[in-house]
Amino acid sequence: MASPNDITVLVISPNSRSERRLQPSWSLDQLRTKLEPITGIPASSQRLAITLPSGQQQALDHLSDSTPVSQVNLRDYAELHVIDSRPAGLRENYTDVSAVPKYEMPKDEYETRTDSVLAWKKAQKLGRFDPNAPDIEEQKIRAVQREVDERGIVVGCRCRLLPESDSRRGIVRHVGNVPEIPGLGAWIGVALDEPTGKNDGSVNGTRYFDCPSKHGVFVRPERVEVGDFPPVDEFEDD
Repeated sequence: MASPNDITVLVISPNSRSERRLQPSWSLDQLRTKLEPITGIPASSQRLAITLPSGQQQALDHLSDSTPVSQVNLRDYAELHVIDSRPAGLRENYTDVSAVPKYEMPKDEYETRTDSVLAWKKAQKLGRFDPNAPDIEEQKIRAVQREVDERGIVVGCRCRLLPESDSRRGIVRHVGNVPEIPGLGAWIGVALDEPTGKNDGSVNGTRYFDCPSKHGVFVRPERVEVGDFPPVDEFEDD
């Protein structure tokens, strides 16, 4: 039962952090016993230390187990640090959930549930459940192709990449789909004059054109301007 004389402290351990009320009449041995279910650290393996609101720190290891809490320099809202003295291999790690078995619902069972995100998408006709989805995708593909046609992008033409601050130039080597890259419609593969690209004309093992390593790049049509853009001569006079 709480008492007006209780001391409110913040108990901190490697796996927990909580506010607790301590009775001044408890011995340090009793305190450790009460801290065990809170921190998960056996009483015999606990090392105690306090940090007062003023910032002053004090270890309690030198005090006997029978020392009452009232004789410890504890103040309200001090920090009581509970340190685990066991070897690292013997300590429980309550924060690492990688080894915790995880339940994965079978796909067939998930698809039959009525309270899932999938069921909600079906009801709202979103994503692949939208009856107009194929038409929308086709419109996006046609829009990209219009961009290609309007810009006159064809394989073999010289080009520069946009925006103008990019300054890279090269030759268009591919116009078409690249399934390995997310996004509907055509991608433009450019063999750059300088090794400032990302690949050699291949993506994830699929080759779309040949060029030296780091000379290949794939961009969207709106980033390509075709025209008389010869290789940049760094020594050419302005």
